[in-house]
Amino acid sequence: MEEIMIPLSFFAAVVLIVYIFLSTRNKERMALIDKGADAKLFNTGKNYFSALKIGMFFAGIGIGILVGNIIAVSTTLEEEVAYFSMIFLFGGASLIAYHLLDKKNAVEKE
Repeated sequence: MEEIMIPLSFFAAVVLIVYIFLSTRNKERMALIDKGADAKLFNTGKNYFSALKIGMFFAGIGIGILVGNIIAVSTTLEEEVAYFSMIFLFGGASLIAYHLLDKKNAVEKE
């Protein structure tokens, strides 16, 4: 019975969290509109660079796994150390590269 209840309760918890988040956000927005706040407050605009951020991060993780495997096979470094260090190194480097690209884009928009 536990094999069914654990995934079911996890799924129910996720659905409940999303429902509470959306209903609370809706109530907050309705309260601000009732008080006369401008509706443009909720239009944050689309940030197309967020997809680039996620893509660069996952590409960095993939490269980190590949380099970690190469290091684990060709050196005497332990496998776990090689994998985790390269994943964090390349994942972090990809986020730094994204930050630099985003900063450059913000300067160009001004």
